Amino acid sequence: MLVPNGGGFGNRWMASGGRLVRAAVLFRFGDQELGNFLLSQKLEDLLVLKGLIEAGKLTPVMDRAFTLSETREAINHVATGHAQGKVAITV
Repeated sequence: MLVPNGGGFGNRWMASGGRLVRAAVLFRFGDQELGNFLLSQKLEDLLVLKGLIEAGKLTPVMDRAFTLSETREAINHVATGHAQGKVAITV
């Protein structure tokens, strides 16, 4: 089963949307199944994550932080595939 979850900036207008549509079309002609990945934020889940982070049991992996004026550079950094964790924009 393929469960696409985004990524890729090959088509700047649709980002990963074009890949998702392409996968949906191609999987109609194959014997594999295409699944959906939808995010639903729940307060209880976020509180559990907050507790784990505060207890030091979960550490987010950050690659770099960019300023708001460096947003173009941040997007280019992610697009090259070189990011080794999350990339943040500070405001």
